[in-house]
Amino acid sequence: MSDDKETTGGSEFKASGELAAKGIQITEQSSVDALLQRGYGTAENKVFTLAFYEALYLLDKKMLEVKGEKGKEMDFKSILRCYEKVDGNAWVNYLVYRDLRSRGYVAREGFGAATDFRVYERGTYGKDTAPYLVMSTQEGTPMPTQDLTNAMMQCQSQKKELILAVMNRRGEIVYYSVSQLTFK
Repeated sequence: MSDDKETTGGSEFKASGELAAKGIQITEQSSVDALLQRGYGTAENKVFTLAFYEALYLLDKKMLEVKGEKGKEMDFKSILRCYEKVDGNAWVNYLVYRDLRSRGYVAREGFGAATDFRVYERGTYGKDTAPYLVMSTQEGTPMPTQDLTNAMMQCQSQKKELILAVMNRRGEIVYYSVSQLTFK
């Protein structure tokens, strides 16, 4: 698992992007195609954007370089600070995303209702729907029960399994399957 899963045919892929309000925008079409094929980013109104957690992951893998407002190259910490301004759970979401990707899963943005990611089985991205919805949290951080209830209801209506990803105090991610308890 230590080898880089993002290499293809011996040549490593590298994209360039620019900081935007909701992530990193990529304009080069060959990079957009390669990223979409690998399960990264979203294209809306002919604009391709990587979520901050995706950009941080690709930056860490040395597969992305990001330019800021004045054309200056941005590092991991500066992009993380931008992400933290829009999401208080930024560090946890990034670590969960990184862990899922390192295990060979494709994780995409969640559907709301407090779910952070939808996760595809290995090898099924683009062929099948995501069977899991993931909520991320940090150990010791209170979670409103209504958030958990809403996520559970959403999962049941979509016939998906709810997974609670908890970052423990050592920075490790522990996954819990969540289901509704019914008494007979």
